[in-house]
Amino acid sequence: MATNTAPGDGITGGYTGQSLGMKIAIATLAGITWYNAFELVILIFVTFANYRGLYFWSLLVSSAVGLIPYSLGFLLKFFNLTSATWLPVTFLTVGWWAMVTGQSFVLYSRLHLVLANQRILQRVLLMILVNAVLLHIPTTVLTYGTNLTPSSSILSNYKTAYNVMEKIQMTGFCVQEFIISGLYIRETVRMIRIDMDQGKRKIQYQLLAINMIIIILDLGLLVAEYRNYYIMETMLKGAVYSIKLKLEFAVLGKLIHLVHNHVWKPESFSPRDLPDFVDATRVTTDLTHAAPVHSHPVRAWMDDDISIAMFEHSPPADPQNGHSKTSNSWSSDTRINPGYPHSIDFSYQYQRKSGKLSEKPEKPG
Repeated sequence: MATNTAPGDGITGGYTGQSLGMKIAIATLAGITWYNAFELVILIFVTFANYRGLYFWSLLVSSAVGLIPYSLGFLLKFFNLTSATWLPVTFLTVGWWAMVTGQSFVLYSRLHLVLANQRILQRVLLMILVNAVLLHIPTTVLTYGTNLTPSSSILSNYKTAYNVMEKIQMTGFCVQEFIISGLYIRETVRMIRIDMDQGKRKIQYQLLAINMIIIILDLGLLVAEYRNYYIMETMLKGAVYSIKLKLEFAVLGKLIHLVHNHVWKPESFSPRDLPDFVDATRVTTDLTHAAPVHSHPVRAWMDDDISIAMFEHSPPADPQNGHSKTSNSWSSDTRINPGYPHSIDFSYQYQRKSGKLSEKPEKPG
């Protein structure tokens, strides 16, 4: 067993031990990975209305091109199911590239929904691309070298180099995911403190939870790597990444709801974010400089004496049916009723309701 757990030895051949438990564990972990991968691919095509965008493609590539070939390659290799050594090595290498870097792109593709700092986003993207070059390429060269080199003396050097590089790339990719997940956690905690909406808080807590789980799972893989449990580490990696991708698919898509209904970014302000009623004495025509309002909506059953003009301007009556047409949508600017003067008086409804104004002002001539 010892010779099949060290990275330098395990990567050059299959499992030669007689432990039935180890064989069952290898097959079971491969089965879990494939099950999650096929389910995720089906969910992706069923869920997405448009098959485009970084989020869609990163999910699809990391699951279909990543998880499935990765586990297949190691299954062929550890069980010695083929004499063509290059075939399983190619499967596991291609799958490893797509699975690891693809999962980081899945996280990155939704990061802009919670983080508005473009400089940080650009640095995260640069980090992913640089790590893909610095960590994938040397490991790939050493992987093929340890499996396809016939000379025993050169092979020993490849094994030693791979043993070191395997730990470096594992640590580097885990740190990369720690950084991205840390950004999600930081922004999510900030949103939870600001946004009091319970429906949105549920999504925020889920987002916080999956990023904590990602960090814990990556730490588990690091422990297996540094303990030199190579066979278990490689098989666990496929199952762990399939779980992480399913968790991200379940929660990251819900961030669109937060973007459309959030309150923590001032640039997203619109009258829909305000209560149904506001104090007429505090409303200004410049909505960007309106006086602060309470975070909880004011209910319709509140006392009429402290009530208030609605953020709604009824357009002129329809000459055909005598009813007014009310629009339920707002643009980025306050709508001006063509039937009223262009300087909007928000207190008009309040004065009319309190009896101070008996009829509509005449239209300007």
